[in-house]
Amino acid sequence: MFGLEELGLTGGLFAAFILCVLAVCIFEFVNGFHDTANAVATVIYTKSLDPLPAVIWSGLMNFVGLMLSSYLFGMGVAGKIASLLPLEAVMSNSTNEAIALVLAAILAAIIWNLGTWYFGIPCSSSHTLIGALLGVGMAYSYLPHASVSGVNWNEAIKIGYSLLFSPLFGFSMAIALMFLLKSFIKNKAIFKEPEEGARPPLWIRAILFCTCTLVSFFHGYNDGQKGIGLMLIVLFAFLPAQHALSPDFDKNKFQQEVHTIYTILDKESQNNYLMERTLCLEADKLREFSKFLMSADLKQSKQILSVRKQIGTTVKGLKKLLEEPNLFEDPKSKKQISSSLKVIGNYTAYIPTWVILMVALCLGLGTMVGWKRIVVTIGEKIGKRHMTYAEGASAELIASITIGLASKFSLPVSTTHVLSSGVAGAMVASKGTKNLQKGTVKNIVLAWVLTLPATIILSAVLYYIFRMFI
Repeated sequence: MFGLEELGLTGGLFAAFILCVLAVCIFEFVNGFHDTANAVATVIYTKSLDPLPAVIWSGLMNFVGLMLSSYLFGMGVAGKIASLLPLEAVMSNSTNEAIALVLAAILAAIIWNLGTWYFGIPCSSSHTLIGALLGVGMAYSYLPHASVSGVNWNEAIKIGYSLLFSPLFGFSMAIALMFLLKSFIKNKAIFKEPEEGARPPLWIRAILFCTCTLVSFFHGYNDGQKGIGLMLIVLFAFLPAQHALSPDFDKNKFQQEVHTIYTILDKESQNNYLMERTLCLEADKLREFSKFLMSADLKQSKQILSVRKQIGTTVKGLKKLLEEPNLFEDPKSKKQISSSLKVIGNYTAYIPTWVILMVALCLGLGTMVGWKRIVVTIGEKIGKRHMTYAEGASAELIASITIGLASKFSLPVSTTHVLSSGVAGAMVASKGTKNLQKGTVKNIVLAWVLTLPATIILSAVLYYIFRMFI
């Protein structure tokens, strides 16, 4: 174990580190109670479950979703969030600069989440966090000493597409599913509104319980990783050398993967004369990196950071190479390089177990409180009448599938917008757009449109303010 002095965390710096960790915990807690309604609104408003057991079960499934995903499916979403800010830039900054950057992003996200929750507006924690990160990154880019762009725009654009199209997908798929249910389910009880003071039939309750469980599980899987991504940025800002490389980083194993890629490039350069220069250039870069790595002293912080930076540059260059059409004569070459790149990339994707557990607990506990404001909006105010069993089940099933698919491809999406658009789609399928309350839909869309610019401006302003005092 390292002492605080060995880690470089003494005095005010240690206090700032604890403050940033607490801020991440608060963000994830707020994220939990802000998004609880997405899972429990349908089971509560269809009287399938009472509120207390519903939110407790949802909180438990959020916790399980994040913990299981970390061991079974990987932490791709967390990596996407962390990669929005070039980590090398964060590492190379002065610690005070990094503290201002991290605190501004987290505080802006918390403020906007709390504000929209207070007014009962289903707003995306994903949009909020991403807007806050973009804001501090863009603000950093305009500083005179900024040597690199403060935002990884390639990743930002990919995330932007996923946030834009996922609600549209949820809306249209919910309509399609409702039409399928009407065509194939003969028992029309599922299309009725809940009767006052009566429980729905057991089979309907079972369906809604399952869809609630799925949404909660996948919410933990996707949204929980956003908090982990934030925590990674904090760790890179304060303890870059300790978290730049995985603890099981092995020079020899790493060299084997590098040698595999080098051999393939060398072979392909002889087969493809048109691309010989490009392939040879990449092979030479690999050879130089290999020499540098073998001589690097991984007990020195600067050497560790240099190795990580070189790994990032190498992986990025080789991935671009794989995108080139007709570059490789042998189809197996691409697969072999991709496989080796995955192993190499894992050495820079280290996430401590305590971080996963801490974020999962904060998300799960947050999910158990503060649910009522948004539940009322989703259950009562999107449609002009009470939600039917089929509408609730369709919205949640489509939401869980959408979030699960996005998580599979390491894309952060908004559970709030996917679910609320699913509810709207299911109600439109029942009685058309006249079944929607235009005022509520307008507020949700307005929040969707305003969240990014508002959080970008808010986090940028906070960053410049914090830089003056930290």
